[in-house]
Order: sequence, then structure tokens, then C-alpha cells
Amino acid sequence: MHPALSVILFTSASGGGYVMLALLGLFGWGGAIDPDPISGWIAFIWSLGMISVGLLSSTLHLGHPERAWRAFSQWRTSWLSREGVLALFTFLPAGIYAIGWLFWREVWGWWGLLTALSAIGTIGATAMIYASLKPIRAWNNLWTLPGYLVMGLATGSLWFTLWAELAPVPEPRAYDFAIVALGLAALIKRGYWRFLDSSPHASTAESATGLGRIGKVRMLTAPHTEENYLQKEMGFRIARKHAEKLRHIALIAGFLAPAVLALLALVLPDIIDVIFLILAVLSNAIGTLTERWLFFAEAKHTVILYYGEAKA
Repeated sequence: MHPALSVILFTSASGGGYVMLALLGLFGWGGAIDPDPISGWIAFIWSLGMISVGLLSSTLHLGHPERAWRAFSQWRTSWLSREGVLALFTFLPAGIYAIGWLFWREVWGWWGLLTALSAIGTIGATAMIYASLKPIRAWNNLWTLPGYLVMGLATGSLWFTLWAELAPVPEPRAYDFAIVALGLAALIKRGYWRFLDSSPHASTAESATGLGRIGKVRMLTAPHTEENYLQKEMGFRIARKHAEKLRHIALIAGFLAPAVLALLALVLPDIIDVIFLILAVLSNAIGTLTERWLFFAEAKHTVILYYGEAKA
């Protein structure tokens, strides 16, 4: 699939923003947050701002963005519609939770819990948009949902840890979420890539044409004299050697290096620990964008079988 920059930005920014918002809600529900207004403003502007940037960027790849509102009506059958409904709904409990924190200096825990649940639900709905697409083997599998959740958790927990370290009352338990999340993300992405490389292909030229009983199927002539929309959007190709290099960049920059930096920040003195956390956030951003690009670039739609590909 063609890696659209708008969707890459959406899944990266919004995923981290929703998880940071969820952790703000969970820690508040557990009574582990000091409702300092200044740090609260930073936290909500940061998390809700990244969510908004991501949501707005997701409309850039639409041919008619002004019609996006129509997607909300199909929530009974469409994961895209459910994602939109959940994405907007999350702003309601998050707004009430923020009002109590910022203006009354009270942490309304149950609103924090509802904020966390709706935020995680939104990420899950986003993942299911891709996991429900049967023509794309790279997405229609059991790795997609946990992969999306841990990617968001890795980014959002790092952001939350940096914020918690700068807060008037630091919360050291934030480090636990970040380090565990980064480790889980590394394991799940390694498992996902292994699945892509080793599992049998769901569709081949033989199965698509129904001629497999006769023998090997190959294309005699191209269906078009020049590249068309389907080939550009559904038949994006990336060389295996380049994919391997990008996987290593995503794994090291996105998960391993940030985990090491977070561990060092945990034992280093003040100021220095913040610098290491900032480096961890920047490194994770590079790895996350690389992984998101690969997630789309390595996906193949079955329609490409009719344009000469042997398998999808």
C-alpha cells in the first residue's frame, strides 16, 4: 500500500496522545497525581493537542474532506465510523476531567477512568479498521490490534514519563509503564515481522483466477499501457533488503534505544534524567515514523495479483 504521510502522522501522533491521556486518567483514578494547574495545562495541551493534530491530518488524504462527517452514521457496521465516534466522545470525559483538575484542583477519578477507557477504545477501533480488511494479509491477522496498542503505549508512556518527571511531584512509577511498553512493542513487532516473512500467503495468482488446478499462472500481457490508480495505491513495492534495514531502524531507534535511555534516566540525578528522557522521546519518534511507514509499505492488496504479482 502507498504510505500516505497524513495517515502515518495520524497513527503516530494520535496513538501517543491517546495513551498519554489514558495514563493521565488512570493515574488520576488511582490517586497518584498531584492536581497542579500548571503541569495540568501542559499535560492536557500536549495530549489533546497531539490527538487533534493526528485527527486533522487524517482528513488530508480524503478526496472530499468536507464529507467526512458522513462516516459517523455507519457506526453499526464500520470500524472507521466507530473510530470517529469514539475519537470525538473521548473529548467529553477528558474535558470534564480537565475542568476538575485545572479549575478546582481536584482529580475526579471516575472521569479519569472513563477518559482512559474511551482513549484505549479509540486506538483499538483504529487498529480494527486495518485488521478487518480481508484482502490485505499483512493487516488481516491477530498481530494488528496488539501491534497498534503497544505502539501507542510505547510513545504515549514515554511522553507521560517526561511530563511526570517535570511535574512538581514526580511520579517514578511512570518509568515502569514506559520500559515495559517499549519491551512489549519490540517483542510484538518482531513477532509481526516474522509472521509476514514466514506465514503462507492467503492469495496467489492461482487462487485468484481459480486456475491453480491446471498449473502455474502467469500474466501474458499487462492490463494497461501505463500505471493506474490501483497500481500506485495498492501495489506499492519496497525491496526486501530496504525493508530489513528499516525494520532494524524501527526496532533500535523506536524501542531499544529509548528503553536504555529511560533506564539510565531512572538512576541519573535531576536535570540529566530529563535530557535522557528527551533523547528517548526523539529516538522513539524516529523509530515510530519508520515503523508506521513500513506498516503500509509492506502491505499488499490482492488486486495486485491481476497486475503481475505472484502472491499477496
